[in-house]
Amino acid sequence: MRNLLRIARKELAAFFASPAAFIFMAAFLAITLFLFFWVDRFFARNIADVRPLFEWMPVLMIFFVSAVTMRMWSEERRAGTLEFLLTTPVAPLQLVLGKFLACLALVAIALALTLPLPLTVSLIGQLDWGPVLGGYLAALALASAYISIGLFVSARTDNQVISLIVSTLICGVFYLLGSSTLTSLLGNEGGELLRLLGAGSRFESIARGVIDLRDLYYYLSIFGVFLVLNLYVLESVRWSAQGRAPQHRRWRLIAGLTIANLIAVNLWLGQLTQARADLTSGHIYSISDETRSYLRQLQEPLLIRGYFSAQTHPLLAPLVPRLRDLLKEYEIAGQGKVRVEFVDPQQNPALEAEANKQYGIQPVPFQTSSKYQASVTNSYFNILVKYGDEYSALGFRDLIEVKERGEGEGNLNVNLRDPEYTITRAIKKVLSGYRGSGDVLADLPQPVMLQAYISAEKLPDPLPALKSGLEELIKDYQAKAPGKLNAEIVDPDADGGKTAKMLQDDYGLEPLSAGLLSPRRFWFHLILKSGDKTEQIPLPDSLDKDGLKRNIDAELKRFTPGALRTVALYTPPRQQGMPQLGIPGGGGPSFDLLKQKLEENASVDATDLRDGRVPENADILFVASPQQLEEKQVFAIDQFLMKGGTVIMATSPYQPSLRGELNVATMPSGLEQWLEFQGLHVDDSLVLDRQNAPFPIPAERDVGGGIKVRQIQLMDYPFFADIRRDGLAQGAAPTAGTQQLTLSWASPLSIAPDKNSKRKVVRLIESSPHSWAAKTTNVVPDFEAHPDIGFPAGSKEGRQLLGAMIEGEFTSFFAGKPSPLAKDAPAKDTPEQKATADNGSKGAAADKDAKPSITGVIGRSPESGRLILIGSGTFLSDEVLGLASSVDRTQYLAPVNFAQNLVDWSLEDRGLLALRNRGGQFSRTLAPMKSGSQMFWEYLNYALALLGLGIVFIVRRSLRLGARKRYLTMLGTEGATT
Repeated sequence: MRNLLRIARKELAAFFASPAAFIFMAAFLAITLFLFFWVDRFFARNIADVRPLFEWMPVLMIFFVSAVTMRMWSEERRAGTLEFLLTTPVAPLQLVLGKFLACLALVAIALALTLPLPLTVSLIGQLDWGPVLGGYLAALALASAYISIGLFVSARTDNQVISLIVSTLICGVFYLLGSSTLTSLLGNEGGELLRLLGAGSRFESIARGVIDLRDLYYYLSIFGVFLVLNLYVLESVRWSAQGRAPQHRRWRLIAGLTIANLIAVNLWLGQLTQARADLTSGHIYSISDETRSYLRQLQEPLLIRGYFSAQTHPLLAPLVPRLRDLLKEYEIAGQGKVRVEFVDPQQNPALEAEANKQYGIQPVPFQTSSKYQASVTNSYFNILVKYGDEYSALGFRDLIEVKERGEGEGNLNVNLRDPEYTITRAIKKVLSGYRGSGDVLADLPQPVMLQAYISAEKLPDPLPALKSGLEELIKDYQAKAPGKLNAEIVDPDADGGKTAKMLQDDYGLEPLSAGLLSPRRFWFHLILKSGDKTEQIPLPDSLDKDGLKRNIDAELKRFTPGALRTVALYTPPRQQGMPQLGIPGGGGPSFDLLKQKLEENASVDATDLRDGRVPENADILFVASPQQLEEKQVFAIDQFLMKGGTVIMATSPYQPSLRGELNVATMPSGLEQWLEFQGLHVDDSLVLDRQNAPFPIPAERDVGGGIKVRQIQLMDYPFFADIRRDGLAQGAAPTAGTQQLTLSWASPLSIAPDKNSKRKVVRLIESSPHSWAAKTTNVVPDFEAHPDIGFPAGSKEGRQLLGAMIEGEFTSFFAGKPSPLAKDAPAKDTPEQKATADNGSKGAAADKDAKPSITGVIGRSPESGRLILIGSGTFLSDEVLGLASSVDRTQYLAPVNFAQNLVDWSLEDRGLLALRNRGGQFSRTLAPMKSGSQMFWEYLNYALALLGLGIVFIVRRSLRLGARKRYLTMLGTEGATT
């Protein structure tokens, strides 16, 4: 080891003795910084990572390492000192390793000078250091392989230029083997084989933060192969022409066997998929405990089949091996319950026909182009998840995300979109669907108690028949699943009104009525209990046995873990067009993307609430941008909350218009009084925040000659509040784990002091400390009057509450008032009902098919009631999401992902919520900053790079002092003049 260090120190001293070292290192740093800030446009990406630093590293290392190694042996040959070195007491292996360590030290110094980049990124964003460590480790491993190649080539020639060119060519070949330039010419299998041989493709795996033993050994094998070749070249120099031929053959045989074994171990290690370490924060590239929990719930075999065509788009081809490795991990984690298959449908007509007809999987035409031609390729890029008779098909749009870095196809950045979350979500969906199609009682973790509070007398038709149907249903449930359902039917008035008082005090339940002016009051309430959880079963609108069974089944599913939930979604109605008057339809905001996102994990039931009821099977109510709600619609929201449900509401008094000129008009929601009664108030103002997201504004630019060109300019827009982690509630809150959120045209909230100690208030979302509220409808900036931000600055800046959650008991706004639904009920009893009341005598003829409207008001909610209020009615609309997507040239999904978080958290589906937040670490964003601040950080990195070079220049003398003397002492030639 002492000899190795002496050789390495001497080579370092010789390298730093000339300006070549600083020229190479300065060029390396200049190119790296230029690629980082200009080519990959770090600040435009707005992602807190250093991926651009390592994206070009395999190419830069080719030239840098070739320049470093070109003189190592070539100079010895040219100066005639190689034969002298080989006759000294130092073994050739020590000479080779010593020169290798010197070259590796030079590369390590150059890489160390790039450390200011991740350090500065960590100051302006939440940097995950796992990929950074992986990137530097990958760079050193790649450099080791390239150095061994360079040393071998240098040992073969005495011309440094030839050594530089040949080393560059050989290293370039290793890099090109795994590049899309060659892999796109072959199918999936051939391309995957080339990627296993490519130095650049192996580099990407480690640089993302996953240390795989197969990748590390790949570089080690290259190092070993060329180290053996280097030793063989040096040993052959020592052979004389009249040397012993058998000894030469033994050398060749040993070198050949060693190289063959080094290569063969790659094939053996290729079967080890678990020999890896995930360095990323949260282990985002490893199978999570949440996924394993879903796999443990499997009772039957689960099939995951990947449909990948041999010929596909070159940007998708590199993603196939990553999906293969991930699906194999699912198979291992499934412990025999998961079967994974990979097929090429175009090579198997039977499977292709099955995929087309049974699963709706169709090939997608991808347009590809080269220098000489353009072509269209129909290919598959799908994953099928099947469990029993339930299945879910994932297409390439579900699996990938595309970010545009500039104009043209070559500037597209295609990557997997959180694949584990996507696949696990599909597994949960088929698992829930399979359970839902079977016996609803079979999956109950513990018995459920059904308490029916029904009056023994005075029941109007058809409630006596409904009571008999309930008794039959109870017997059926108990016969199908003994011990799962217990039931009792109680008359609340039978014990002197004690039970009736308990229902009023504990549940806020009141007697029902058959009409607004009907004197009859009766009880017909159904309650399910299991453990600490209580659910009320609503009466079906049809008032028949089948409708009652549907409602009971829907409530029983709420006690079943993993069952598919239902979200009732209210969105404002679209305006009807009048083509005859030239008025187009479809005005107002649309929420198609929100609906699509919620359907990924739940069943969505669209409702307008005009009948005064929330759909009976709804587990949660999502109200997006309510506008001028009527009394019945407010009553539906109120009573759903009183039943202990969760209401999520996104509303603001302002409604923007994005058609034509930008303007904002006031639009009452109809919920103002109801929210005030619940202790919440949405202020009649808009929040402006200096920490904001950009807004694309059309502008005209004069290009000369009176010609004006219309173009889009990005402008800091204070009405788009950019919310970061410091403004999002952490801990036990649905915002925990959310990285960033933009709220458009939001209004501040205020919460009245709560006298009810049983309610918990959580401040979910707050703007930055540099924000204020203004009562204005002028949302068009005027930079002439206000050069700073385009709007008048607020006199008092501070955080504004933009989202809140209240949990606990709520009192109904309609308590003590007649139900709005009773207005549609008969004003008095029908003659037949009167006759029934008068000792069973028959009255006058009436419509026997007419059914009374059974109405009532729940006066108070249980402690499970939850109200979530967001002070923006537009941040989830398709129009605003489209604007944000046009800014980043990628689909902006943070608001709808946040809405999905609210739903999953409210439904206690914490597994998928944890997975989504875990995957959200893929795209950690930078802190908001102006262009001046961006220039400061950029120039700071340039200055630190120059400072690092200066430090190396100053300390280089310590590398040279005594290096030559120790080196000559080691060779046994101290004092020699040569």
